[in-house]
Amino acid sequence: QLQLVESGGGLVQPGGSLRLSCAASGFTLNNYAIGWFRQAPGKEREGVSCISSSDGSTYYADSVLGRFTISRDNAKNTVYLQMNSLRPEDTAAYYCAAEGGLAPQVHRLCTLLRMADFGSWGQGTQVTVSS
Repeated sequence: QLQLVESGGGLVQPGGSLRLSCAASGFTLNNYAIGWFRQAPGKEREGVSCISSSDGSTYYADSVLGRFTISRDNAKNTVYLQMNSLRPEDTAAYYCAAEGGLAPQVHRLCTLLRMADFGSWGQGTQVTVSS
């Protein structure tokens, strides 16, 4: 059974850093798009970043470009989201999601980064940025 488990959330001051992890089990991270999404209270879930498990191509929302870095460790079946220079507006529940496909499909999944395109989800981890 495909399962995704996020960890690493917490409370951090503005300007601080956190690293989120998304551990996959029940499948190997080959030919998958792994996306990070976030949802703040009262807002829709939005795509933050995405990585191709095959070639490591990365994609970022404009709001996090230059501050967040997504990476993968296929040996550990884990995807990470390093978040630096955190802002109060980054406060949200963060979710990882996965969807398989060949390279062109993975590219499309990551480029569009739409919730509806991803079939497997983790339970989420809360990130709170506050002084």
